[in-house]
Amino acid sequence: MKVPNGPTGPYRLLVRALTAGVLVSASACSLHGIKRQADAPSVIPPASSIAPSLTAAQASAALITQGELGGRWSATQGGATWRDGLLKGRTDTPDCQRLLDGLYAEDLLGEPKGPRAVVGLDAIDNAAQLRYQVASYAAPSEVDAKLAWLRTLPAKCAQFTSTDVRGGRLNVTVVPAVLPGVGDAREGLRLTMSGQPSVDSRDTSGGGSVLTLDFAAVRVGDRAVSLTNGGLSGAAQDSTQQAVQLGTQRLQNVLAGRPPTTAPTDIPTDTPVQTPADPPTHRPAQPPADPPTYTPAQTPTDTPAETLTEGTDTAGLTDTVDTAQEG
Repeated sequence: MKVPNGPTGPYRLLVRALTAGVLVSASACSLHGIKRQADAPSVIPPASSIAPSLTAAQASAALITQGELGGRWSATQGGATWRDGLLKGRTDTPDCQRLLDGLYAEDLLGEPKGPRAVVGLDAIDNAAQLRYQVASYAAPSEVDAKLAWLRTLPAKCAQFTSTDVRGGRLNVTVVPAVLPGVGDAREGLRLTMSGQPSVDSRDTSGGGSVLTLDFAAVRVGDRAVSLTNGGLSGAAQDSTQQAVQLGTQRLQNVLAGRPPTTAPTDIPTDTPVQTPADPPTHRPAQPPADPPTYTPAQTPTDTPAETLTEGTDTAGLTDTVDTAQEG
């Protein structure tokens, strides 16, 4: 029997075997590629998207309270009118414009990448307003880059001119603000606007100093606290420093699982009233076991004498003596 040597013979069988092997290998590679593409999204995202470093509950718990800052602060009644009248100003210097825009939008540290919480407080004595925020960001380096930029502004924007929304021209100065040495990194600025604002800016200073505003930010890991404090009648620097000190401590306590509350500034004055120092010294004297046993045997006048030492029957005894004298 003659064996075909053409495409219908062993050559055809060999080609089929080789083709099948190539197809199997190609299919395996193709399937392997599809599997890797499907697995990729679970590896690429940063850890922060899987396990947030700050939850919404922690952000809220880390907010400072008016009691911690003292009795001069109360819950805010809404955004101050000078925010629209003055902070929405325009200037020709890019860095200075970025500063004004960031102060108005409250995002000088960039857009948070996780939960954030904000609280507003109003000062009773000088009508200043404090806006306090706790937020988490993509990475510590992102916050540090913003802090490094803020550090350059007292030189870049030491003095510049801003035009408010109604055409009023203002002279703006920017200087560093001293902050407590808390957190992992920090930066503070004090901005002052003065000149001839428009009527809509609600200037009440008669053309003198229009707005004094502190900005402060402190990084704790990839979280940060930031605040603005000020108004048309000035900004108390001690309030800014106090808010930074207490707020950073509060955030650290929350992250460590400790009670979030920090000691209010007026607690030391209340502590002596709350501590019962006198009762322990009076209690041993109040329940005297011996006087009741001696009272029947001794002159009854001795017992009132012992009662007088407690100061409870003095008035009654005086009334009795006066009545006897009158009789």
